Amino acid sequence: MRCLTIGLGALFLALRAAAQAPRLEPQASGSTVRFQAISAVSERVAWVSGTRGTVGRTTDGGASWRVAVVPGADSLEFRDVHGFGADRAVLLAAGPGDRSRLYHTADGGLTWSLAFSNSDPRAFYDCIDFRGDEGVAVSDAVEGRFPLLRTTDGGRSWSGWTPPGYEVLVAQDGEGAFAASGTCLTLGEDRSAWIVTAKGARVIRFGPDQVQVFEPPFARGGAMAGFMTVAFRRGGVGIAAGGDLAKPREFGDNVVTTRDGGRSWAVAGRPPFAGPVFGVAYVPGRGGTVVAVGPRGAAWSGDDGHTWLALDVADYWSVGFAPNGTGWMVGPEGRIVRVGW
Repeated sequence: MRCLTIGLGALFLALRAAAQAPRLEPQASGSTVRFQAISAVSERVAWVSGTRGTVGRTTDGGASWRVAVVPGADSLEFRDVHGFGADRAVLLAAGPGDRSRLYHTADGGLTWSLAFSNSDPRAFYDCIDFRGDEGVAVSDAVEGRFPLLRTTDGGRSWSGWTPPGYEVLVAQDGEGAFAASGTCLTLGEDRSAWIVTAKGARVIRFGPDQVQVFEPPFARGGAMAGFMTVAFRRGGVGIAAGGDLAKPREFGDNVVTTRDGGRSWAVAGRPPFAGPVFGVAYVPGRGGTVVAVGPRGAAWSGDDGHTWLALDVADYWSVGFAPNGTGWMVGPEGRIVRVGW
């Protein structure tokens, strides 16, 4: 009888998990580029960006996508995008020197204005994030410092930013951020800029009051290993993940979580796919539900990353959700998959 009870309990949990699992809907982008970032604005509006200067937009929930190349930018890699609505968006091109650029559109992507071009050949900008019209961009370290940019007008103009305590932080030699999914930087509710780093595998908070550095438990290695993505939800609960690009087939403890606003971190569960996690995103309105993606698959968790269930085995680079919980996962070969609940 006891074995029967245990078996029924496990079956019930499995059925409940299946009922709660997200629904995946592949969508036709009409493109073959590698999409590396997704910005889900609403259940109908989303922006994607990727290689060969490509940007895409949907205004009908993904039933159709308009994908185009930004004029004069066909050699750039747009590794991050932030959409404000159907008309306004900001693109980040990542690369050394002047290949790091920021563009802005106010007409749905029909035209793009160059808002920033990096003049430092040593800098390499990786990610952007916004809270309203306030935004931040972060670069790999240059001479022991992480160059930061800030905008207060929705990305139309950018200037250097040195938050309080900036001069105290010393970057490790070769430390930077992974420009993989546009999620190596996130802005908190108090406008703190949280970044996660490669090589050092650190979590850094550039706050309105001070700079704080945290070293979560992680198997640190060379320049190809570290954290690649970070996300927070309400209540100071957050998650960071990554891995080692040099070990794409290995499983490891590559996810950490915090429940105290980032002051302390602990190892969480291992996703069911091998290799690094490129992107994580919480699902608004669903408590601790989070989705993780990487080149060897996608998975979801209903308990802030402590246990995981497989979602797909395809190659994904980024994931993002709109305020109502509608989301998309994107990857190589023009892959766009809508995620619904």
